[in-house]
Amino acid sequence: MTLNCAVLDDYQGAARSMADWSPLAGAVEVRSLRDRLGSQDEVVAAVGDCEILVVMRERTPFPASLLDRLPRLRLLITSGMRNASIDLEAVARNNVTVCGTASNSEPPAELTWALILGLARHIVQEAGALRDGGPWQSTIGSDLHGRTLALLGLGKIGAKVAAVGRAFGMDVMAWGRNLTDERAAEHGVVRAGSLAELLEAGDFVSVHLQLGERTRGLIGVAELKRMRRTAYLVNTSRAAIIDQEALVQALREGWIAGAGADVFEQEPLPAGHPLRTAPHFLGLPHLGYVTRRNYEGYFGEAVEDITAYLAGRPVRTLVTPAERPPDMH
Repeated sequence: MTLNCAVLDDYQGAARSMADWSPLAGAVEVRSLRDRLGSQDEVVAAVGDCEILVVMRERTPFPASLLDRLPRLRLLITSGMRNASIDLEAVARNNVTVCGTASNSEPPAELTWALILGLARHIVQEAGALRDGGPWQSTIGSDLHGRTLALLGLGKIGAKVAAVGRAFGMDVMAWGRNLTDERAAEHGVVRAGSLAELLEAGDFVSVHLQLGERTRGLIGVAELKRMRRTAYLVNTSRAAIIDQEALVQALREGWIAGAGADVFEQEPLPAGHPLRTAPHFLGLPHLGYVTRRNYEGYFGEAVEDITAYLAGRPVRTLVTPAERPPDMH
């Protein structure tokens, strides 16, 4: 019996070219879905016949209400080893195995600096003027050297961002509820005593926290008003950490100099969303992890996950059902 496998949210149509899927030939029929499936009904209609699904990060959520409507599903593979949009209890209850893949922390750290530099030197505005015959030098950039880089979070990505900031000659501060003086010192960073202290000191504030109950809406009106009017805010972590309405208001009313983001609460961002036209906003369509090396790892290891599962020896498992899944051969 040939099994059906769908790769969801393959926006660029890259999945098939980024890995060798030939080990699955004859056993698994693989198809790639490039368009966003906006509702659970659309997901069920598109992949209800599949025993295997490969999902890209958190582009399509898998709550219990959706998993209960996919009775054929037996193997769910996510890029990375963590996916907050998958209901793991419901997965186990539905007798589905979940496997992950490796994911590199360098790409989002690199993109963070693309946003910081793009904001500081008005790259988009100046490049557009050059192409369109606009004014020659219409802006004055903000220096990085000697300024303060303020990091919310000093994990794997935050630490990499800190190292680049130090290379630019910036003073680097960080804050996190569990951040210690020892870890901060290990990375040449000063630990801020509070979130308020960090926001008040930062010339460039960059978010590198995981989204959870304690971080959802962490940056709201009061926090944005604590920032300097000359400061920039960058978020390559999760959109919901920053109150999006408050961010739009801050940009429109000039509470801060500008903001950059690679993450949004609804993706793709709707055509009429206010952030698309907010002043001094540099937005990117969630490119933080979208690099060739990451994609080769995601899809290459997805093939390995499927092959191992079919052999009865699943690898990189996040959930293994208590019951043995039905024979998929």
